[in-house]
Amino acid sequence: MRAVIQNSFGEPAVLHVAEVPKPEPIPTEVLVRVHATAVNPVDAVVRSGVFPLLGEPPFILGWDVSGVVEEVVPGVTRFEAGDEVFGMPFFPRAGNGYAEYVAVPSRQLARKPASISHEQAAALPLAGLTAWQALNDAADLQPGQRILIHAGAGGVGHLAVQIAKTRGAHVIATASAAKHDFVLGLGADEVVDYRSVDFTTAISDVDVVLETVGGPVGPKSIEVLRPGGLLVTIVDRANAELRAATIAAGKRFADIAVEPDHVGLEALAELVDSGRLRPYVEHVLPLAEVAKAHELVESGRTRGKIVLTVQPGFQGG
Repeated sequence: MRAVIQNSFGEPAVLHVAEVPKPEPIPTEVLVRVHATAVNPVDAVVRSGVFPLLGEPPFILGWDVSGVVEEVVPGVTRFEAGDEVFGMPFFPRAGNGYAEYVAVPSRQLARKPASISHEQAAALPLAGLTAWQALNDAADLQPGQRILIHAGAGGVGHLAVQIAKTRGAHVIATASAAKHDFVLGLGADEVVDYRSVDFTTAISDVDVVLETVGGPVGPKSIEVLRPGGLLVTIVDRANAELRAATIAAGKRFADIAVEPDHVGLEALAELVDSGRLRPYVEHVLPLAEVAKAHELVESGRTRGKIVLTVQPGFQGG
C-alpha cells in the first residue's frame, strides 16, 4: 500500500509518499481501508521533533481515521466487512493513519455517524474525544454551569463549544474577532477577542475553564474561576507549578491526555446523528499534499479541522 512516511525530523517537506507493507490484523483487530484521515497539531510537533512521541523516524503519522472494514479477524464480533467505521487507533503510540490501510483493535473504533461524510468523520475522533473526556469525564459539566473554552474556533475548541451546549452550560469562548460569528454560530453564548481584550477583565465567576492554548493562558485562567472552580488543561499536563498555583488559589485542577475509547466515539456519533454536533472541516486535501496540510496546521489560523483524503492509487512524491 501507499502511505506518508518521514525518515527524519524536520519541516513539512520531510513527509513523502512511499510504498510500505500493508498491515495484517491480529486477533482483536480489523483491517480498515482508510477513506480520510485528519491532521492535528500534535502531528506537526511529532514530525518536527519538538515532541518526539514516537521515537526516532522512520514512522507513519496520523491518528484520526474514517473508512470501511475490509477484513475481520475471527473472534471479533463488533464489526463485519463493509461496515463504515471511525476512530483514533493506538494513541499515543503510532496509529499509522496517513495510509491506505490501518489495522486497529475493534474496540478502538465505532460505527461512523451515518449523517456525515468520511471527511467529516475523520475530523472527529482525536479532537472530539479530547473535548468529550475533558467535559464529560473530568469536569462532569452540568446544566447552568459557566464554562470558558479557550480557542473556541480551533479543532478541539469548536467541538467543545457544541458539546458544552448539549450539556446545558453557559458557554464563553475566546477567539479572534474574525472568528466570532463562526463561534457564535456553534452555540457559544459569549465570545471574547483575546487579541484586543485581556480575558481576565471581561470574564469572571466561571465553573470550568478548558485550557487548550498553553503558555501564560493557564495561569491567567485561574483568576476567572469561581472558588472551587475547575481548570482542565489539555496542553500543560506536566506543569506542576500550574497545578500548585491552581490549588493554592482554592480552585481544582485536572489534566487530560486523550485515550482511545469506543464508548466516547459512540456518544459523539449519537450527537452528530441527532443534529447536535457537527465537525467543521476548513480544508480537504489529497494525501499527497500532506506537507501543505501541516503548513496550514502550523499557521494557527484555521478554523476547525484539516482533512486528507486517501484514495487507491493516489499520486505523490
